[in-house]
Amino acid sequence: MIDRLTRLLAERPYLVADGAMGTNLFLRGLQTGDAPELWNVEHPERVADVHRGFVAAGCDIILTNSFGANRHRLKLHKLEGRVRELNRAAAGLAREVADSAGRVVVVGGSIGPTGELLQPLGALGFAEARDAFAEQAAGLAEGGADVLWVETMSAANEVEAAVSGAATTGLPVVATLTFDTNGRTMMGVTPAEAVALAHRLLPRPVAFGSNCGTGPAELVASILGLAKASIAGSDVLVAKGNCGIPQYEDGKITFSGTPELMAEYARLARDAGARVIGACCGSEPRHLAAIVAALKDYSPGPPPDLATVEARLGALTQSTKGEAPVAASQEPRRQRRRRG
Repeated sequence: MIDRLTRLLAERPYLVADGAMGTNLFLRGLQTGDAPELWNVEHPERVADVHRGFVAAGCDIILTNSFGANRHRLKLHKLEGRVRELNRAAAGLAREVADSAGRVVVVGGSIGPTGELLQPLGALGFAEARDAFAEQAAGLAEGGADVLWVETMSAANEVEAAVSGAATTGLPVVATLTFDTNGRTMMGVTPAEAVALAHRLLPRPVAFGSNCGTGPAELVASILGLAKASIAGSDVLVAKGNCGIPQYEDGKITFSGTPELMAEYARLARDAGARVIGACCGSEPRHLAAIVAALKDYSPGPPPDLATVEARLGALTQSTKGEAPVAASQEPRRQRRRRG
């Protein structure tokens, strides 16, 4: 049986994925330091309301509130014994909203990084990481996810562990990495290396791409890099960029992006080669509605050059433009919690 995501991709030239879960939960009362995944059972209506907002905006794909719901992340909140429960609840909430949409809406089971460094740079073994991801994936599958959405990854071996763990459910997989301002992921993976990684993964992802990062300009630049190394007509690229640039104001992080900026980003991402386009940190339903409107009846143009991206979305870093390449740091940094 063909899964919902593959079927929609065969029927349509592009799909719109949702925006930030964390941002919208904070708007509903989530406090810094709280476990967002606990809201799947303590405040399910608020989580469902986020999903409904994105569906109403016109999104074709919604991601579950489970980004950090693996045993390593949940251990920070003494919730490591509730992995299956919280993931099952996350998928169940999204499934209910999707099924009541009156149209086909795909539920992606969000799987973020463990927050640990894998061997040889850290203490976490590959098999242990794979088992943690498999445990999370099982809960998401039980709750009704259509696809397992591995996102915001930086290390190639953690992507492999996540995809391997997710594959134990038999569900299709999507994988996205986060490319920082030096044109690489935190752990030094380039867009070209990410494409090579996606091609050798088993199972091969239905789609792969880039999410989060610094801002929409850098995100589109990463899509251009991915597209250059991809197989035209075969690889499905995913773009989920942050809503502008993060700024620290009045004791909290805000994002500079407007709906108009995100509409520009969406069209440039489409021109660059992305077929699944959504948003990440800072984005609300109004930003996704602008993306939906911008892409409707839009005929993609040729891939933009970096000067065009910069002119329409804001400044790129020198290293992203290739003017001052920055080597990947030999000092591994602890992976940050990011998604929304």
